[in-house]
This record gives sequence, C-alpha cells and structure tokens, in this order.
Amino acid sequence: MDRKRAAIAATAALAPAAWGTTYLVTTQLLPEGRPLLLAALRALPAGLLLLLIGRKLPKGRWWGRAAVLGMLNIGLFFPLTFVGAYRLPGGVAATIGAIQPLLVAGFSIGVLRVRPGRRAVLAGLVGVAGVALLVLKSGAKLDGVGIAAMVTAIGLMAMGTVLTRRWGRPEGATMVDLTAWQLLAGSVFLVPLAALVEGAPPALSAANLAGFAYLGLLSTAVGYVLWFRGIERLGAGPVSFLGLINPVVATIGGLVVLGQTLTPWQVLGLLLALGALLVGQAPARRTAPAPESAPVPAPTPAPAPATRAAVAR
Repeated sequence: MDRKRAAIAATAALAPAAWGTTYLVTTQLLPEGRPLLLAALRALPAGLLLLLIGRKLPKGRWWGRAAVLGMLNIGLFFPLTFVGAYRLPGGVAATIGAIQPLLVAGFSIGVLRVRPGRRAVLAGLVGVAGVALLVLKSGAKLDGVGIAAMVTAIGLMAMGTVLTRRWGRPEGATMVDLTAWQLLAGSVFLVPLAALVEGAPPALSAANLAGFAYLGLLSTAVGYVLWFRGIERLGAGPVSFLGLINPVVATIGGLVVLGQTLTPWQVLGLLLALGALLVGQAPARRTAPAPESAPVPAPTPAPAPATRAAVAR
C-alpha cells in the first residue's frame, strides 16, 4: 500500500475507532432505555452543524439519493443498532457487525461490478473469527429480536456503503455536504419517530450533554465525513474492513476504563482481526464487462485487379 493510500485509510479508520467508544459512552453518560432519542440526538445536531459549514442543499436527483443513503446509513441503521445493543451482549453484537466486509463484497458484485478476490473473502472470514475470539463470551445469551435487528442494521449499512461508492457525490459538493444531507435525511425520520414512540425527552444532566456532544461531534460529524471520504478514495470493500477496528477499540476501552483483562484467546482474536484488516486493504478487481458482438462491416466495392495483386504480395 502506497503512503497516500495508507494515510487515507488511517484517517478513515478514525471513524470506526470513535464508534468503538459508543457503547462505553452510552452506558456511562447517556440516558437509559431511549434508543430512538439517542439516535435522533446523535444525528440531528451533527447534520445541522455540517449543513452550516457546507451551506449547500441537494439538487435534482440527489434529493432522492440523499434520502436513500440517509435511511440506510443513519435513519434505520442507528435505531436498529441500539436495539441490538440493548438486547444482545456486546460480544454477540460486535461479532455480527464483523460480517459487514462479507456483505459489502457480495453487494459489490451486482452494484459495482467488482469481484472480490479469494484473499478478500478469506480475510473477511478470518475477521469474523478474530472478532468472535476477542469479544464473544461463552454462555452468551442470544435474543432473536436483537439478532434480527443487528443483522438487518449491518446489511443496510453494507448496502449504504456500496451505494455511496456507486453514486459518489455531485459536482461542486464536498464530503461535508454529502454527510450533512444523509444525517438530516435520517433525522427527518428519527425525530418524529422518537417523539411518537418514546415521548418527550427527559431532563438532561451535564454528563448526558457531554455524552451527546462527544457522539454528535466526534463520532458522527467528523467520523462520517472521514468514513465516506474513505469509501470514495479507497473503495467500499477495503473501507468495510476498517470497521474491524470498532470491536478492537471497544475492548481496549474496557481494559483501560473498566479494568478488564485479556485472555490468550482474546489476544489471538485481536491479532487475527488486525491481520484481516490489513489484508483487506487490497483494492478489489472489477469484473470483466460482458463481451459485445463485433460490428458488421459495411460492404465495400471490390478492389481493382492491381489492388488484389498488391494485397497478395
């Protein structure tokens, strides 16, 4: 990997690194039992801030595209992941999240005409195994609703990642603009849904405000700009492998903040996950286009005898 590509990958990796702290921030600083409120307050302020910075609105077909991407990456993804986090042990949720590179590889075949190599598929499987060893605990309780919510969320974001790569961004718009449109499109769905289902928000403490500020500014506004920039520059497949940093950071956060320790199996899982991440940075290959039939040449007049002789020679 050249230096420029490595630098882009490093900055894009800051997004899942920040997302890896979400569970810790949520449990330590945010109100309990309000997944829709958390999703709405994470998306709306970040979207408004980025819109103020970019000062551009979508035009033409990008209204529809922004709405689709906003629902896939934000509006549906955020609440479904919170449902999964509430109903599943963190290790189970993280292991399900690790299947995203495999889903992106599958969606890329049809949408991007990109064929993942064997190395990428193998790296995706190794990544799932590594994350499972790192975060999955024996005797973890499985909840059908939680598993369905998490699998659906990861599938939606995988498709959102592929479509982000497929559509790019309109001429004259920056990545800040594209991110703002998606966050606000998701917020249009999340805010009324949160009010309808969960009612008025509770009084927020200083700790709550600090938690929302962290999630909104760093994890969402900055994180998603870097994430979408990585998809644009590196491709959907390589960037999806960067998501393996999420459970790694979450585990390290538990070590530092909660005083947890790593077992030898967890160390092996950590090494496998990081190895899969590095191997997955190789760009995918495009599938060969379908062969086109050769055009039928127009009839030409028969050459003169002298010309035939010249050709024969």
